[in-house]
Amino acid sequence: MVNKGSLLISEPYLGDPNFERSVILICENNDSGTVGFVINRPSILTLDSVLFDIKNYKELLYMGGPVSQDSLHFIYKNKQLVDDSVKIIDNLYWGGNFEQLKAIINEGKINPEDFRFFLGYSGWGEGQLKEEMDKNSWIVGSATAEEIFETKSEELWRFLLKNMGGKYKMYSNYPIDPRLN
Repeated sequence: MVNKGSLLISEPYLGDPNFERSVILICENNDSGTVGFVINRPSILTLDSVLFDIKNYKELLYMGGPVSQDSLHFIYKNKQLVDDSVKIIDNLYWGGNFEQLKAIINEGKINPEDFRFFLGYSGWGEGQLKEEMDKNSWIVGSATAEEIFETKSEELWRFLLKNMGGKYKMYSNYPIDPRLN
């Protein structure tokens, strides 16, 4: 079952290039649909390169998904720092007062390693994710805030599957293109 805080881990041969070897943090799941962010796909952009009122923030933005790629979202770990943030799991929050966050960033009062910013998001309309789950496109997993933030992006997909054990551990070793095996 997919809940807020679940991770959707793409099956090894998912045919959609938007989600190949991706890990999606689910931030909202209800009768209307589902919202999440691809947490292991960094871009080449930094926050201060897309927001001119942010100074000296050199951490990379992530590609949150194919929906509304002109929108900016964020998650962060540890204690609630920004008003109106939504608790996802212990020590992990989503969104909040962006003007407050910009001020805190410019004052140098945050640890950039505790934040992750996303361009766009991953979204499913009513019943859409269930259809994809029925087709075995996704593996449902979980992780702590620390595992999400401290595991290298390029290793996260494999790390999560390996830790799930059994057949998932085998999946973690599947080649990207089996023809090259």
